[in-house]
Amino acid sequence: MEKSSEEETAPDEDGDQAAGWIMKPGRSEAEDVEVTPASKCGVPDPSTDMLALRLWRGLVHQVQETGPIVSTDVISDVQAEAVEPERDYPCVSPSSFIDTCAPSISSLSSSCSSTHHHHHPNLSSSSSSSSSVLSLTPPLPPSVELPAVLTDTKLTLDVYQGGAAALPLIWGSIPEQLRGLQYLRLGSEDKPGLNGALDVLPHLTELRSLAIRGHCFYDSQGDPLPGLLTTLPTSVSSLSHLVHLDLSFNQLSSLPPCLLSLPVLSSLLLCHNHLSALPADIGQLSSLTYLSLLGNELVSLPPSVGQLKALHTLDVSHNLLQQLPDEIGSLEELVKLELCHNKLKQLPESMGSLLSLRELVIYSNDLRLLPHCLSKLPELKIDVRDNPLGRPPTPPPLPPTPEQAETKIPELHLGFSQHSFCVSSAGCHVFLPGGAELLFPPGCLVKPTRLEWVEKRPERKWVWLEEHNILLSRPLELRPHGITFLKPVEVCVPYHRTKRKEVVVQRFDGQSWSILPTVLRRGSEGHTSHPGGRPARLACCAVHQFSWFMAVSRPVKDTCSVTPAGALLVSSSDPGIKLHFPPNSTLQTRTITLQVLQVSVSEVQALCGDPQASVSPLLCLSQTPSTHFLQPIKIQVPLPSGVTGHTVDMSCLHLLHGDPTAQTWTDITSQVSLYVTHLYAIFYITHFSWYWLWYTTTRCVSGVVRKVYQRLKQFKVQFLVLQRKTDPSQVMLQCLPSNKVDNRVQSLSEQYDGPQPSDLCDLLEGEQFFAGFERGLDISTERPDCVGGRLCFVFYSSLKNLKEVYICPAQGQKGPVRGQVSFYRGEVPENLPEEVARKRKGPDSQWLATLPLRLPALNSESNFIMEELHYPPLNLGDPESGYLTEANLLSISLQIGQDWRVIGINLGLSYQELDRIQYKNRDNLGALVLDMLFHWARGQRNAGAVSRLVAAMIESDRRDLAEEIEDIVSIGRRKYSESLRRVGLEAESSSLTEAQQ
Repeated sequence: MEKSSEEETAPDEDGDQAAGWIMKPGRSEAEDVEVTPASKCGVPDPSTDMLALRLWRGLVHQVQETGPIVSTDVISDVQAEAVEPERDYPCVSPSSFIDTCAPSISSLSSSCSSTHHHHHPNLSSSSSSSSSVLSLTPPLPPSVELPAVLTDTKLTLDVYQGGAAALPLIWGSIPEQLRGLQYLRLGSEDKPGLNGALDVLPHLTELRSLAIRGHCFYDSQGDPLPGLLTTLPTSVSSLSHLVHLDLSFNQLSSLPPCLLSLPVLSSLLLCHNHLSALPADIGQLSSLTYLSLLGNELVSLPPSVGQLKALHTLDVSHNLLQQLPDEIGSLEELVKLELCHNKLKQLPESMGSLLSLRELVIYSNDLRLLPHCLSKLPELKIDVRDNPLGRPPTPPPLPPTPEQAETKIPELHLGFSQHSFCVSSAGCHVFLPGGAELLFPPGCLVKPTRLEWVEKRPERKWVWLEEHNILLSRPLELRPHGITFLKPVEVCVPYHRTKRKEVVVQRFDGQSWSILPTVLRRGSEGHTSHPGGRPARLACCAVHQFSWFMAVSRPVKDTCSVTPAGALLVSSSDPGIKLHFPPNSTLQTRTITLQVLQVSVSEVQALCGDPQASVSPLLCLSQTPSTHFLQPIKIQVPLPSGVTGHTVDMSCLHLLHGDPTAQTWTDITSQVSLYVTHLYAIFYITHFSWYWLWYTTTRCVSGVVRKVYQRLKQFKVQFLVLQRKTDPSQVMLQCLPSNKVDNRVQSLSEQYDGPQPSDLCDLLEGEQFFAGFERGLDISTERPDCVGGRLCFVFYSSLKNLKEVYICPAQGQKGPVRGQVSFYRGEVPENLPEEVARKRKGPDSQWLATLPLRLPALNSESNFIMEELHYPPLNLGDPESGYLTEANLLSISLQIGQDWRVIGINLGLSYQELDRIQYKNRDNLGALVLDMLFHWARGQRNAGAVSRLVAAMIESDRRDLAEEIEDIVSIGRRKYSESLRRVGLEAESSSLTEAQQ
């Protein structure tokens, strides 16, 4: 619905523009009437009666020619939007339209001023003058004036976050103008502002359309802000002219009783609330023609729903309905009934009385049989996908036999060094280090079989990611690859938290990667990756063969099958995005895939340099097979944030077509049929690809969009270079997204020291980079990821991207070394566009950041000359429960010998800590054992440390040391008791002496 700039009636800067009706091109000459300006209406004009009569006749003539303003189909398509922006009234009959729009001739002729104030933009001048003194900041941005949100009889406050708080301000300034308000849209994400707006509502008695919705805005993480409306005040029942009401995406747990008193309410949307039941007297809404209860928690419908005789469309999909009342057959005017994604097991026979029914959507239920009465409705189209039609009822499970009830799958907990295990025909629940789990059911193997696991580094030869995918775990390899299980084995891969995306498991079979059906759950309570922490998040899949597995996040994928009969696909992440496939658009069944990427408007504005720019969600459409459709497919997307149908400048609205292979964007606005409603843009296409709606004043939109898209794919990262305080030769290198750096530095501050994190850099998911040690520094390592003195990394935003190495002075370097570590870009991902790849070539463009690094001088014994760390005397435990002095620990360390690593593992030290201790004391076993034991002891802050040491010795088969420790503790405890007794006697004797004196 295109709208030219001449059609808008906003006043000029001086506020004295002559107000009048702005007629659309193509209307009859009789309708093209010029109304006398308000400034000239001091006395009644003799021509006023004739003017009103001509205007009234013109409106009657228009309604009789064109019929209702908005059809029922249009209401269904755009979630019952009230009206088109340039129309004033919702879907009503011609007679009611005349009654509403045209008052009596006597009232029109009573005074020119009252005529103008009751109807149209003649009040624009007063609006402008009011806006000059009325400040809407806050809650609205400083650049927003009153005419931007208040036009004619419409007030739009849901395009600015917290905009509902502006309604009391406007009411307090111009109440008389608001009394004639007919269309009002509010966001419900701000509770205080919403409460203030609800207090004003009862005064707006002329309202015909009201929307109070959540999910109008998104937070910094891309999550929609929920609506906070929980009920409506009883005074809303005074809105006797209300025809359209939208309360979607809120917190309603029951239907507000005041709604039952609205006599002409014809369209009611309560989508995505928390309704568990409808009131028994809902039949009082006798004028209701459209009712949407999508996405609630309804278990049943009341019988009184059959009293909604005027109902045309009923949508109760995505609920918990188990049955329908027989009274639903009384809805004689019902044209469309949506029941998908419920728990219906049968349909009532009374549905055969729905003679007007044309569309029945019942897919994704538990229907095994359709009633014969539906065959009496020859014009009815039914969508029955994902139902067990024709299958026999599932019998109830048999009670377990005593043998089955007692069967329990054995558990096996593996350590970091245990990379093989044995599974028998009895099954096994295997817990791997880091949180992964493997569940082998009984009977999956015939004979005991040895299996292996390896966690791979996330190198690009093991990792394959689609566009917009994020790696969430290291690849997990399970061997042998050729083994086949008789029953499916559950493989659960731990993953890091992600928002607004779905998590799936990918499998590599040696040739290609594939997506497996994935179930998300928490791990077992007794198995956590961190002691005392919550169980890991697991992405689980069932497999018959071992291979490579990893967890990835991706934009939510919605799929459907399109037949020659047509179909409708609604995005699960944004219900405002819909794909309508008309009948005969294809000759063969096609599989359609839809992905939606929410984009931050503030980031787009910063990247393109246009503070007024705004974008819709990015649509990624694909199909199999990929041939063009025979008929245009209707695509509906939300308008860019801050843009509405009656404020949009169509010259600034651009539809971009993206080619994911060539990474190019093309402006196709002039090549497609594109029009807008109040909240949505609608266009028609015959080929699927990527589509992105932009609203910007920038020229050369295609080039801007291409650059912005590439920048949005990049992550803002910082590099860390830290040295361990006790051993400056041990260096930790890490690359993290900038929002994670501060917490990471704080957690490492006790053990590591180093320069501040680097400046911000840009890296792509899966991009390779190198760390080079320079200016007198070298690496003491022979690791395979070190080439030419440079460490190779691959950046993954949800992983740690961490490596620890040992450095040394370069050959011939003496004394302290003041060196540096520099980071450089490596190989560019293959799918990067040529113009981006070109910028990354050459020494200068490859450099990312440089951080200083200092290495102290060596003494004659090849040890670093540094300040010695002075620890307080180390006494483990306490005298009452068990006490070991520093001398006791030294004596014990001399007897540990080669068992130091096993004891360290049983004490809870990590492999990384043990490797560091071994490298530091690689030429002195005694110092190595002492360092390990004292390192563990210094970390013990609570009681029971001595008991843990004894248990670790027993687990390490060093019962001799365990008994020695117990003897030492026993002797110490006895001495402590004797000393207490001795102190008590001395105190007693001293008190007696004092008494005798």
